[in-house]
Order: sequence, then C-alpha cells, then structure tokens
Amino acid sequence: MKDTKVSISLFSGAMGLDLGLEQAGIDIAIGQDFNASCIRTMEANGRKAILGDICNIEPEQLLSAASLSFGEPFLICGGPPCQPFSTAGKRLGINDPRGSLFREYVRMIDAIRPRFFVMENVKGLMSAPLKDENGQNTSGKVIDIILEEFSKLHYKTVFGVLDAVNYGVPQFRERFVMIGSRDNEDIFLPIPTHFQTHQNASNRWITLGDAIKDLENHPGECAEFSPSRLKYLKMVPEGGNWKNLPSDILQEAMGGAYKSGGGKVGFYRRLSYSQPSPTVVTSPIQKATMMCHPTQDRPLSVSEYARIQQFPDSWKIIGTTVDKYRQIGNAVPVGLAKAIGAAIVSVADGTSTIQVKRIRGTGIHEKIQDAIQLGGINNYDT
Repeated sequence: MKDTKVSISLFSGAMGLDLGLEQAGIDIAIGQDFNASCIRTMEANGRKAILGDICNIEPEQLLSAASLSFGEPFLICGGPPCQPFSTAGKRLGINDPRGSLFREYVRMIDAIRPRFFVMENVKGLMSAPLKDENGQNTSGKVIDIILEEFSKLHYKTVFGVLDAVNYGVPQFRERFVMIGSRDNEDIFLPIPTHFQTHQNASNRWITLGDAIKDLENHPGECAEFSPSRLKYLKMVPEGGNWKNLPSDILQEAMGGAYKSGGGKVGFYRRLSYSQPSPTVVTSPIQKATMMCHPTQDRPLSVSEYARIQQFPDSWKIIGTTVDKYRQIGNAVPVGLAKAIGAAIVSVADGTSTIQVKRIRGTGIHEKIQDAIQLGGINNYDT
C-alpha cells in the first residue's frame, strides 16, 4: 500500500474543505460535484474534477482519476447537500431525496475503504428527526441512521458541532463534523486554538476587520441592495440591525416579519469590524440574512466573502455573481478544515498524544480539558 496521504473529495463545491485539508498535509487528488460552476472553479485552479450526480458515479472512476487502488486512499471527505438537515424549513431529513445522498457517500466509503473519512454538514443534523412515509416525525433521529450505517462498515467514529471561530476563522460558523477511522485508531475532533479571551493576542478570535478592512475601498465584484432595503440600512449603525431603526418606522421597514417570532437578527444587519463575522450565507442581500458592510452602504463583496471563508486571494471562483456568493457561502472555512486535517494527520503519524504515567493536578487538568473541548478555557470553574 502506498505510504501517502492521497485522498478523494466528494461534493467538493469551491473546495474550502479541500484547501484546508491540503494545508494540513493531505493531498486531494480528485474532486467531484454535480454543479457545473463548481467544476469550472476547480478546473480554473488547476484541480482535477469529475462532473456528475454521485448516484451515477462508480468508485472505480474516482480511484482511476486519483491513480489509486481499493483500500489505498488516505481519506475521503465531503459534505452531502445539507438542505434537508437544516434547522430552517420542513426538515424532511433522510426521506428527502437530497438527504439520501449521504447513503451515496456511505456507498463510496464502503467500496473504496479509505483509512479515514470526514463528513461535514449543518449543525441541524444533530437533532433532525426521521420522518415516516406520511411526513410525520418518528422517535428516531437522522444521526442515529448515519451512525448505524458507518457502524455496519466497521468504522470507528467521533462527531460533534464545531464553531469555526475557535479555529482561527473570522466568522461564527457552527458545523457538524464526523471523523471516521477504518483501523480503529484513536481519532478525535480538533482542539480549539482561538478563544474570546486569551493572554496571547495570536490566540484570540479573529475579527471581521482583521480579515477584510484592507478591501474597504476596493471591494471588487459586488451585489446590490434594493433601494427599499438600502433606505433603512442607511439608518443602522455599525454592528446594529433592525432594532436600531426609529420606532415609528419599524413596522413599515419589517413588513410581515414585524409581528413574527424569533430574534430576526439578520434583518437590516450591518456588520462590525471589531467582531467576528456572522455566518456567511449563500446571498448577502436576502431580507432575513443581510450582510451589510460595516462602514459602506453595500453588501459584502465577493472578495470579502472569500476572505471571511479564508480562500486565498489567488483562488478563482467561476460563475455569475450569484454563483460565486453561493459557492463561497456553502464552503467549509479553510481554517476549520485545516484544523480537522491536522487532527487526522497527527493520529496517522502517531504524534497526537504525549504519553505520561501520571499527571500532577489531575483534577484541574481534567477541568481545563473539558473546557477546551467546549471551546472556551476562560470559563471553566475551579
């Protein structure tokens, strides 16, 4: 078997996950996507890619393209389309045809038998209910089915929800991440490296200003807010939203959403340079998820979007403006992906743990470790 970290990417999109894994030392030999714009993006950046519905792709095609044999790939990575698992909408879960694409992901792992796999999705997958044939909730969860499928393949798994901001990404973005090991290795989710409070500046959360302020007057390609929305956004201060509008025009500005429930934090939202960005979505101009620039009366540009997701400035995103926002918004932040890759590589290389006979002060060490796993060592109780 080849002693390499050559790997295969599925549902690759704009390759945010792949770029981060590569920064950790994993070689992505082939990508795949159903969307032609995503394939053009991969090819424009010199990457090999297969266009097509994964249901119609055979494992042999992927292996041949990667110049690998069965059992040789270091890793398979990918995030099956997440709409059915989102906390928004009807949450049809596994009964939605798109939800069943995770079974295709399982099919590839079963046939190809990589040493590791990474599967990412929206955090809603953790609680998404299974539906019966009539669309009614059952007592089961989508995650239970996923765990059962990988157990049948005899892969050891770890999973959880990770927030990208804790891994050096200038953005609050919670994602479900599952790592699997074919050989029952001691895999783990990556330990956070960045915190809201830390004695070293290099270990504190990265802000929106850190990421994009230099682009302020040279934003490049950019969508536009409608005149009716821009009218109200001009009244919102940096870091504010609809709650900062004058009370006498609130109902007019919000329309039917005025009396609806929920926090509505994305309505007329103007971002703040001094904080990490909210989650980058597939469009910065939708009414409920506006991403208005901190100091200018415009949405974030395509280049600013890419910076927040940590794509290199040299990375080409191909397609219409709408395509570009969607590809970037759907991506895994590169920094989070790098942390995931580094955790896997450390296990593979046998460097992830310091073996000791006894830890002095075991109680405090355990509390710190528990707090780190939750993403904030400044909050543990001694």
